[in-house]
Amino acid sequence: MVGRLYQQFAITIAISVVLSAFIALSLTPALCTLLLRPSHLKKSNILDRFFLGFNRGFDKFTGGYANAVRRWIKGSHYAVILLLCVCVGAVIMFKKKPSGFIPAEDDGRLYITYQLPEASSVTQSVELMNKLMDIVGKTPGVNHFAALSGFNILNGGANSNNGTMFVMLKPWEERKTPGEKLPGLLNVIRERIARAAIKNANIVVIPPPPIRGIGVAGGFSMQIQQGNTNDDVHQFENVVKKFVAACKKNPAINTAFSYYGAHTPSYLLTVDRDKCQKLGVSISDVFNTMQAYMGSLFVNNFTLYNRTFHVVVQADTVFRSMIGNMDKYYVRNQDSTMLPLSSLIQYKPIETAPLITHFNIFRSAEVDGNTPSGYSSGQSIDALRATAAKVLPQGYTYEFSGLSYEEIRAGSMTVYIFSFSIVFVFLFLAALYESWSVPFSVLLAVPISAFGAILTLTLIPPLTNNVYAQIGLITLIGLSAKNAILIVEFAKIRVDRGEPLLQSTLEAVRLRLRPIIMTSPAFILGVMPLVLASGAGAVARKTIGFTVLGGMIASSSLAIFIVPVLFVLFTKWSYGKKQLAWLQEHHAELMEKQSKVEAQNIDPELEYDIEQARQENIASRENL
Repeated sequence: MVGRLYQQFAITIAISVVLSAFIALSLTPALCTLLLRPSHLKKSNILDRFFLGFNRGFDKFTGGYANAVRRWIKGSHYAVILLLCVCVGAVIMFKKKPSGFIPAEDDGRLYITYQLPEASSVTQSVELMNKLMDIVGKTPGVNHFAALSGFNILNGGANSNNGTMFVMLKPWEERKTPGEKLPGLLNVIRERIARAAIKNANIVVIPPPPIRGIGVAGGFSMQIQQGNTNDDVHQFENVVKKFVAACKKNPAINTAFSYYGAHTPSYLLTVDRDKCQKLGVSISDVFNTMQAYMGSLFVNNFTLYNRTFHVVVQADTVFRSMIGNMDKYYVRNQDSTMLPLSSLIQYKPIETAPLITHFNIFRSAEVDGNTPSGYSSGQSIDALRATAAKVLPQGYTYEFSGLSYEEIRAGSMTVYIFSFSIVFVFLFLAALYESWSVPFSVLLAVPISAFGAILTLTLIPPLTNNVYAQIGLITLIGLSAKNAILIVEFAKIRVDRGEPLLQSTLEAVRLRLRPIIMTSPAFILGVMPLVLASGAGAVARKTIGFTVLGGMIASSSLAIFIVPVLFVLFTKWSYGKKQLAWLQEHHAELMEKQSKVEAQNIDPELEYDIEQARQENIASRENL
């Protein structure tokens, strides 16, 4: 499931970047030749005065930023300590921030299911459904609903004591108050049902899954399995009830419930096979006779008057309402003699489970629940595991299903995706800079962005560290690296020419501050529609928006000071003092020859010497 979500994101970003690169390399230079013209601002109008004032102010800001970077470089050990603190803080907050998989969304619908006591009649079920329809119909925010008696959508059971309501809500723009939106509407309906004082009914109000097809409903889902034990259905029911009772004491899973029961009144019918053999009655005829009278038996189809009729044999209602009617049924033996069915069968009343399900071939009971407000799905799963370890006796096991299973399955996949993204960026930068150490000055801007992202999520408790937040973190790898590359690329070109390292770095931060300031706020404003999203899918969009917003703010404010410091440190470590001195010496010689050329109006011989020196400089640097 995580792969499907990441795939959509990856394809969108990849195609956008390819188109952007094509435009930047082809159309943008052509537009520059058409649009860019030398301009001389005058104080003739308000717009010119505004731009003059803005440029003066930005120049002062750039000078102050360059001086601050100079001081950071001198106190580089403090910058390294700050970076370590940021990394440690990010790790701690990632561990403490509740994790999740796919957050619950307000997709405009919800389910209401109920279960009456065992063997309740259809009449009782319909009476309860009428009460629920009256409550739901008067609830603000509800548009319409459909009710179905005798069916439980959560466990798929078709019993007379079950029922389900499918509630459709009003459009999102008509639901303004918190009580008309999920999860507020869920609490409103639950409170109204509680005030109605409906007795002897287990009523559950639960939202559908955020992505259709993954589970039946939202929240957590767990299967209690009867493994290496010979307990009957009644003992199994006691184990499930104890587990659910223990779950309700934990605030992270206090909404847990299970519809498993084993006290439905039934009859155990036994066929006397020895007697059937003596009397010449086929066992299959006995069962077919009971099915035909008590249930129904398909005979055939026949066509009459251009219509096809479906023939089904069944006893009339009066003659199949009581178990005693079995004494009035007859079965034919081999001698074509009709024998009363009561002479071949015996029955007695018992209590049993109306629905027995299996999960991984084991008898199972499903425990569902909605994640309580203030807790994440990851915390609910951890609480279920801890409760199962304490309560479930020996021989019983458990498995997760639905959304919970997908969340556990995707637990380690995000770590691999994030790691591979970092590795790919590192290899690309290593090939670009022809160095294994300089790319670290770019990549170490990623923890700063991650710190800003997780700090933003921590300050907004309703948002969890879910799969959408992780998609935002993957986006921040490229965005934070982009700002760092703007500085590092320019500074490295000047260092390779032989200019002093400190001078090259300060010149890079002066010239590259404007594009960083231009692109970062532009992207921050671009994600504001995600931050302010509402309606369907609002939680997912807000999670991505706030993650990228916090990361970009941290990258634009803190990383622009730490990246130059890291570049200076890694360049000194990578190049060494001898190579830097050699580059500066050759750069000085080249500048001296160039000044002689300019003083003598470009003597061809000196021009040739300068070109030779430049080629030697490049060849020597490549050899080193």
